[in-house]
Amino acid sequence: MSQRNNRQAGTRIRSRVAVIVAGAALLSWAGPGANAFWTASSNGGTAAAAADAVAAGATPSTSVSAGNVTLAWNASTTLAGRPVTGYTVARYSSASGGTKVPAGGTCAAQPIAGLGCTDQGVPTGTWYYTVTPVLAQWTGTESARSAGAAVDTTPPGAPGISVPPFVNTGNASAVPVSGTTEAGASIALTVTDVGTPAHTVTATVPANGTGAWNAAVDLSSFNAGTITYSAIATDTAGNKGTAAGTTTSTKDVIAPTVTAVALADANIQGKSNSGKLDPKDRVTITFSDPVLNPLDASTICSNWAAAANGMLNGDNQVTVNISSTNILSVVVAGSACPTSRIGTVALGGLYYGSGTLSYGGIGANASTLSWSASTQTLTVTLGGLVTGGSPNNPNQGPATPSFTPDSGIKDSAGNSLSTATFTSPSNSPSRF
Repeated sequence: MSQRNNRQAGTRIRSRVAVIVAGAALLSWAGPGANAFWTASSNGGTAAAAADAVAAGATPSTSVSAGNVTLAWNASTTLAGRPVTGYTVARYSSASGGTKVPAGGTCAAQPIAGLGCTDQGVPTGTWYYTVTPVLAQWTGTESARSAGAAVDTTPPGAPGISVPPFVNTGNASAVPVSGTTEAGASIALTVTDVGTPAHTVTATVPANGTGAWNAAVDLSSFNAGTITYSAIATDTAGNKGTAAGTTTSTKDVIAPTVTAVALADANIQGKSNSGKLDPKDRVTITFSDPVLNPLDASTICSNWAAAANGMLNGDNQVTVNISSTNILSVVVAGSACPTSRIGTVALGGLYYGSGTLSYGGIGANASTLSWSASTQTLTVTLGGLVTGGSPNNPNQGPATPSFTPDSGIKDSAGNSLSTATFTSPSNSPSRF
């Protein structure tokens, strides 16, 4: 009996020794990181050491927004497949070597239970992240470093804004707005008006590789008057800049109109020649309000200033033609006015002459075309007869002239004059 008891005691001692030796060997293999654990197990009266190790962490992926870096990684297990209890996250300023810096934000938890976190308030630079798995008091092997996460915490400057001076009938549904900013940035554009009710339109547009951006905004529902534009840029790193100084347009969608067309007979040497075509006979066309809705004179003659008086009275600059159907038209020499838009006047009444009559010439016989900015009147004055037959001698009675404008005449806001024919509501008091 004593021998059997001695044998059993010896067996127990040897088992304990085996476990201790196995554990010591395991810890020695595990290295200074102590990334392994061991347990004792008994099977059929024998004892053996069962060892396991925490596997290396998975390399994390990163995404950057301004000064924040969001990380994600795959789950780690022990070599035997046991789940770990958490992770620690660190960053380095280089792809190898360098000083290990604990991550902040939600990555600062010890350990992190999930499979992702956000390192907040990261300084500008390129950072490389690692994940280390943890199992209870044991620490696994640090993962390989992530690809560099470029952090930019510098916000873009205020973007430049360019807008048309007027919102008019031609562009109100798609007002062009453009500017410059940091390459690749996103522009948040805000447009507002004044009045009741007030309106606001917003748009988000990208800048191209050179920083140029553009938008087309529908302001057709906006009130007339001042339109205000502002823009804020957000760069590709997610940094939001400051708003640009406001830029304004004026909304004016009231188109100009023709308000009168009148014929006036010349008085040569104190003798009235009413009803006959004579040099210095004239037609005057009046347009809408000179203060609220003035015409742009440069759209009548490209050599005239937009808001100033204009005159063409040089030799052979202006030729006035009257057709066999009593339609008056004006031809302007190219050098006097490279682009001219006038229209035609139907004189009414009987036919004045035989064939097409042309009036113009040089000196005192020159036909003239004049514009008065203060009264918004365009006056065509006949010069001497140049070509054609002769005017009929019988006097013509009073008639109601009408005017059909050329396309392209606009007011100062860019609204187009209608090309519809305007007929005088009454006879001209005197007649060519």
